[in-house]
Amino acid sequence: MADKAKWSSYELNIYTPDTTWYDVAGVYVFCGVNAQNRWEAYYVGQAESFCDRFSSHEQWSPAARLGATHIHALVVQLAATRDRIERELIQACQPHLNTQLK
Repeated sequence: MADKAKWSSYELNIYTPDTTWYDVAGVYVFCGVNAQNRWEAYYVGQAESFCDRFSSHEQWSPAARLGATHIHALVVQLAATRDRIERELIQACQPHLNTQLK
C-alpha cells in the first residue's frame, strides 16, 4: 500500500499503530482495508498532540474490532483548521464510531 492516502481533498500519511508519535497537533483517521480493497474510515479525530492522544485512545480498540489496522494522520497546527478538516472528513467518510458532526 502507498504511504499516503487521500481522504476527501486531504492527503494523509499512513502509519501502523505501533508508530512512535511526535508531540505535534493534527487530524487522524483510524482505518482498515475493506472487501473492495479500499481504505474504510472507522473513526476520525483530532489531537493537540499525537504523542499524548495515541498513548491510550479510547476508540482504537473499537475501531480495531471493526477492522482498523492503520492510522492516517495529517499535521495541522491551527485548532480552527483542525476543527474544519475533522468536520469535513466525518461528513465525507461517515465513520461508524463518530456519532457527532455527521
